[in-house]
Amino acid sequence: MMALRRRGIPEHQDAGLQPERTSLAWGRTTLAMVVAAAIFLRWMPQHGLFTGVLVVVTLLAALAINLTQKIRYHRAVRGIADETVHADVVAVLFTSLSVVVLGALGIYTVLFLPVPG
Repeated sequence: MMALRRRGIPEHQDAGLQPERTSLAWGRTTLAMVVAAAIFLRWMPQHGLFTGVLVVVTLLAALAINLTQKIRYHRAVRGIADETVHADVVAVLFTSLSVVVLGALGIYTVLFLPVPG
């Protein structure tokens, strides 16, 4: 663990490595958002430039998750050390809201935007 401390990563005594597992889960969530943005790009020939809104919203959500991940990780490690770990309700609500908004925009795109040609 001393090598980790030298690189600026805090230590913890969690044998199950909960902060690392949680960090990996948020990384998978970010990757899923980027994949969804790539799928939305494939809609562009059929549904026009409005799909660019879907791509931008998805990538912004993925970027927000990625940029705040280090803060969540350090908070979890400190919480384990202090025995006061709390759920990150704001991050979960933000991600849930992002998915609902993207779903609504996707449904709108497929059902209400005219298909050329």
